[in-house]
Amino acid sequence: MYSRDQVLALMRDRVHHPAAMRELLQVLKVPRDERTSFKRHLKSLVSSGDLIQIRGHRFGLPEKMDLYVGRLQTHQAGYGFVTPERPLDAGGDIYISGPHLNEAMHGDRVVVRIERLKEGGRAEGRIIRILERRNEWIVGRYDRGDAGMGYVVPFDRRVLMDIFVPPGQEGGASPGDMVVVELTRWPTSTRGAIGRVAEVLGDIDAPGVDTEIIIRKYGIPDAHSNEATTEAVRLGGSVSERDLRGRTDFRALPTVTIDGEHARDFDDAITISRLPNDHFWLGVHIADVSHYVQEGSALDREAYERGTSVYFPERAVHMFPAELATGLCSLNPHVDRLVQSCLMEVDRRGQVVRSEFHDGVINSDERMTYTAVNGILTDQDPGLLKQYAALVPMFEQMRELFLILNDARRRRGSIDFDLHEAELIMDEGGMVEDIIALERNVAHRLIEEFMLLANETVATYLEAQNVPALYRIHEEPDILKVAKFEEFISGFGYSLAAPAGALRPRHFQKLIERIEGKPEQKPIAYLMLRTMQKARYAAENLGHFGLAASSYTHFTSPIRRYPDLVVHRALRAARHGLVSDAVREDMTEELPEVARHTSEMERRADDAEREL
Repeated sequence: MYSRDQVLALMRDRVHHPAAMRELLQVLKVPRDERTSFKRHLKSLVSSGDLIQIRGHRFGLPEKMDLYVGRLQTHQAGYGFVTPERPLDAGGDIYISGPHLNEAMHGDRVVVRIERLKEGGRAEGRIIRILERRNEWIVGRYDRGDAGMGYVVPFDRRVLMDIFVPPGQEGGASPGDMVVVELTRWPTSTRGAIGRVAEVLGDIDAPGVDTEIIIRKYGIPDAHSNEATTEAVRLGGSVSERDLRGRTDFRALPTVTIDGEHARDFDDAITISRLPNDHFWLGVHIADVSHYVQEGSALDREAYERGTSVYFPERAVHMFPAELATGLCSLNPHVDRLVQSCLMEVDRRGQVVRSEFHDGVINSDERMTYTAVNGILTDQDPGLLKQYAALVPMFEQMRELFLILNDARRRRGSIDFDLHEAELIMDEGGMVEDIIALERNVAHRLIEEFMLLANETVATYLEAQNVPALYRIHEEPDILKVAKFEEFISGFGYSLAAPAGALRPRHFQKLIERIEGKPEQKPIAYLMLRTMQKARYAAENLGHFGLAASSYTHFTSPIRRYPDLVVHRALRAARHGLVSDAVREDMTEELPEVARHTSEMERRADDAEREL
């Protein structure tokens, strides 16, 4: 019997022009008893955009018809761009003018036909089909027209049309209320979109409503299903004796977590000691979420759908229910917690000369904050030195190793963007009370350095074991963007000074060091950041340009990032010899879609957090 992938492979290999069903059955020599399943797979491939159906009920591959499938991003001025899933030869997005949007809405997955290529290689196209509607729910302001007909003005200006609300479908909304409207009829060339008010959020100036608007605008699930919550509750709130079987016991080691003052979920804890050869023995212990969240469970399915936790000034939308996120999986102090541990022997040059991985158990001695650790190491605060006297030698070793690692990373050319961000301080009513600058002190930097090292060490191990995994990749910047950046910085008297065709991360890092403390530092640094490609997840290891790392992944935050959970599962399977050829084949097939989806969910979370 044909599989979906086999049908697609046959089409790519043997069908070179759009063909009707009868011709396909003949060309591909489909047996009569398999034609029903063949037709079912063909329909599925059309729905997904892998195949295109055109006039005359003919089927073909988009790449053989100069058609592209991608996600539409509209602009409030009335035009849009489609980011093609199959890259254009000239690269970049496809520009769509207003008349060529053809009722597609922001976020829709569409099929585009290239109309022309302008000078400079920019493609212009026309949307010929909508494969998947994104905006089933739209948040906006409810109002009524002169004739009494209700309508919703979308909060997201990229949604280029109002939604009409028929009488009786207002859901109790009053003019001026922010609402969530469910689309009941999509727009066509002759009719506007129609919907019903599904939820009234209230006045936009009321505390908390702004957060609710952003959550609804981006379609972020903010409640867990009863099934997932029940699974979380059944796991209990403490580590059992059964959980400890086969685990390495790290509970006797001095162990701390170091996080922000307002953090509630603690993914990582640190142990450190000095070896007789003057090397460091660094332990990065990460919450073992994979022990509790089984693949395919309700908890797993919902975490995958979310992709990541989302953090707003006054609330967090967790990837897992609170019973796990801030309870059983969180490395809270003075309680036993299960971990996956990455132990690394680091020499005086900052090189990992030996590493081990363990299923472990820890009992954190203290929940430290960045402010407190900085107060100990930088300010030599007498009160803090006395309060944490037993841990001060440990913090001093951390600082010593951090300086070695940071120097090693800089020497290999890793780029260090030290851009200050702002933090909103909210009062009890949910209103902004203060805005403070977030400074990266020594405590932030040492934890960051240890996490980078663990992520790189895990990636190197998985690659050496030939285990399919998710990598965190960062590709080289686009050559045209680099040229524009060079033109900009030349006005300040700077240059990347990179030989043609030999641009390396160190060229950017040297520029960062040259502009440090100068008036032009901020605009140059921000433009440099925009010149870079966006880091993303991939099943193929393409390296990390910004970190100047040949292998990199995300291992250190499985409570709040789904890719880290995937990596934990791969690491455990590799260590226990569970990656058979069949398992390797399944992982290789599944991971590209996991990478695509989680990258998209990360972008959604970033956009939502940035907007608020």
